[in-house]
Amino acid sequence: MAHLFICPNCGTRSTATDRRRGFSREALGCPKCGHAFLFELMDDYYPAPDAAFFATDQQGRLIHCGRGAFELTGLDDERAIGRPAREVLGLAFEDGTDHVGQALEWGVRVQGKAVTVHAEGDFPVEATADLFPAYDDDGGLLIVLTPVKAAKPS
Repeated sequence: MAHLFICPNCGTRSTATDRRRGFSREALGCPKCGHAFLFELMDDYYPAPDAAFFATDQQGRLIHCGRGAFELTGLDDERAIGRPAREVLGLAFEDGTDHVGQALEWGVRVQGKAVTVHAEGDFPVEATADLFPAYDDDGGLLIVLTPVKAAKPS
């Protein structure tokens, strides 16, 4: 059985028949950029080219800012790592639900949720959020934020 994975650093999708490297307990890394860990997907997922990737620990604190993170938020790793994702990214979901907390607590995917991203010192940006819990003992969450394109005037 093939497992589907996505890298929180570069967004590369990959498949593997095992979740580990050979006989070791070491988790799979990214075959493209070499990032240390991947998130497993339950079915195929194609991120947009301008999507921003963030990874959190079990408590929702940022542990990695990946591809597109700086372009979307203006935040570098030093200002974001170790702090709560919802606070640092200024996430305000359209329906008022704390989807980050919900995905972490329930261990479920949340996809296609409208969100305003208002990172510290940056302008608010409308985006679509896709959240993927880690299916391993370490827990955590992959947050993919895709900016919404403004409609062109006709």
